[in-house]
Amino acid sequence: MCALCGVLLTSHWAERESGRRERVFRVRLLNRVLSHFGLELGDWGGRVYVLRDRKGKTAVVDDLGGLWTAAERLAGRPLDPLDPVLVEELRRG
Repeated sequence: MCALCGVLLTSHWAERESGRRERVFRVRLLNRVLSHFGLELGDWGGRVYVLRDRKGKTAVVDDLGGLWTAAERLAGRPLDPLDPVLVEELRRG
């Protein structure tokens, strides 16, 4: 998605017309990836996401469009979603 779409849209394209079940599934899936980086994502009332690190720092994320940026900020470093160790962990299930 381009930056302009991110400004104009009120919700992330992946979250449109999805219900509670899909949101729970997304959080579970995202936590498989984020846990590799010492982060955990929670859903707060189906409205926003709360991202936490293991030290207790948190960030509120409005939608999936801002998740990775917030994760990198909270981790204090760039996060590589193609990290070979992460890919192998996900492959094994």
